[in-house]
Amino acid sequence: MKANSQEDAKFERNTAKDGRCYFNLKAGNGQIIGTSQMYESDNGMENGIESVKNNAPHASVEDETSM
Repeated sequence: MKANSQEDAKFERNTAKDGRCYFNLKAGNGQIIGTSQMYESDNGMENGIESVKNNAPHASVEDETSM
């Protein structure tokens, strides 16, 4: 997720049936690895994408497989 979040092409921008915007973040193989909240505008969605780009590289990673 950290690496994919730095490539704009990995963000799939979508519009829901109700007109709100959201995005999916995809891995190199095309699999969706993250879906955003719903946004009221394209501008809000783009701000959300920029936030992911800025914050994902520094996010901590927790391994919950042994829980």
